[in-house]
Amino acid sequence: MSESEFAPRSKGVCETGAEAVVETLLASGVNCCFANPGTSELGFVAALDRYPEMRSVLVLQENVATGAADGYARMTGGPAATLLHLGPGLANGLSCLHNARRARSPVVNLVGDHATYHLEHDAPLTTDLAGVAAPFSDWVGKATNATVAGAQTSEAVAQARAGCIATLLLPADACWSGPAVPSAPVEAGPDWSPDPDAVVAAATALRRAKRPILMLGHGALRPEALATAAAIAKDCGAEILAGTHNPRISRGAGRESIERLPYPIDQALARLAGCDALVLCGARRPVAFFAYPGKPSDLAPADCFLHDLCLDAPFPLDAPNAALGALASELGVSTSQGSAGAPRLEIGCPTGTLTPGTIGRSLARHAPEGTVVADDAVTSGRSMFSDTIGAAPHEWLQTTGGAIGHGMPMATGAAVAAPDRTVICLQADGAGMYAPQALWTQAREGLKVITIVLSNRRYAILRGEFANLGLGQPGPAAEHLTRLDQPEIDWTSLSRGMGVPGTAVEDAEAFDAALKTALASDGPYLIEARI
Repeated sequence: MSESEFAPRSKGVCETGAEAVVETLLASGVNCCFANPGTSELGFVAALDRYPEMRSVLVLQENVATGAADGYARMTGGPAATLLHLGPGLANGLSCLHNARRARSPVVNLVGDHATYHLEHDAPLTTDLAGVAAPFSDWVGKATNATVAGAQTSEAVAQARAGCIATLLLPADACWSGPAVPSAPVEAGPDWSPDPDAVVAAATALRRAKRPILMLGHGALRPEALATAAAIAKDCGAEILAGTHNPRISRGAGRESIERLPYPIDQALARLAGCDALVLCGARRPVAFFAYPGKPSDLAPADCFLHDLCLDAPFPLDAPNAALGALASELGVSTSQGSAGAPRLEIGCPTGTLTPGTIGRSLARHAPEGTVVADDAVTSGRSMFSDTIGAAPHEWLQTTGGAIGHGMPMATGAAVAAPDRTVICLQADGAGMYAPQALWTQAREGLKVITIVLSNRRYAILRGEFANLGLGQPGPAAEHLTRLDQPEIDWTSLSRGMGVPGTAVEDAEAFDAALKTALASDGPYLIEARI
């Protein structure tokens, strides 16, 4: 094919609805699509040949597409698109889409459907596509024909930029027919300003409380917002605390150090005990992850004043920072009153038994400035958060909705979004088997992702939950359903089969050396840490 055939069309009338969709996405700054297409989407795929500026990333399973779009959005602040095949394809991607929605990540899902005139025939892949999409989307639209394809795409991007999951259904005939007109670009999110009454109420509560806590979440855990929160806390004698699961936290040397609310319910209740004013900024009201007999679902003390600074949900990414700035102004607090941040620690080579602690110390010792950590480590990774406080400045991404298997897809999207950064994926072994196909995409795209599989060969979190539920020790049947060693998963063989070199290690010194090797490589690498 000649260069002229690859050249993008001029703006104006397009030959097909698919071209109008692509032009509208590009004009709105959406230039990356994580795709697993099928027959119904081939009209859209054909249109991509005319727009080389749209980066198309092939994935082998739909959860990789939705999880990668989430990771991409967390790093850029703007949406990526996914391309999914009908109802079953969308259904395959719903668990990572659930996490993306909980993270308030902007995502535009393009989901192909049968041609409008074909639906009445109830072909094998026919589903209630809108019904599948609705519980995991904030907005669902449909391009019923080529004429409206551009306008519907523009609306989808606008919804996504408000911190939403926007799902646009694209019937095959709306993609292949025409003519069609691209819609006006969508470049910015909605206007948002703090509610003055909410700011005054929060300031009053912080001043009056004996043990106030300022709990931060989405958008409030970046350097500027953290510094403002630290200044407010210092002035009011308050504590700052992050929610348990957060889309992105800026951490490391020179940045404000912040703890997370613990996941185990007894630890969380103890952490919030005595709090008489809990002001939320970007964080959700703290509740137990599950119901436990004889324990409360609401984790805040019953007599605690609870107030939310960001009353509108969803809200744009910069809303929490604006709310904290308004709160500081109301309190008369200078943002220069924050601390100097965490010190940079010099850490020697860990030795001895390989544990989450020694792994965390190796990460703090070697991870370069700007590293992005994608955390799906479940139980094994909890201590690593505190072990890496003194590392070089880095970003920490978490699985926000509790749907495990998110780590490798999220890391893939983060690496596409930030090719100049090292991405380290902390992946539990059981959760890692949900979407290991992400490794193939990492190899194909040459992404700098180091996957650390924390291989304890069991679903360790379920053993802990046995105790939380008062069920005692697991019996033979329960033990059988929590073990992953019959047979053991050979992670290095699996990764090499997908084009990613890897090694398995069993002690702290070997892990430290393997991490150095991985950091020196140009592409993806996997370390099975047998803890």
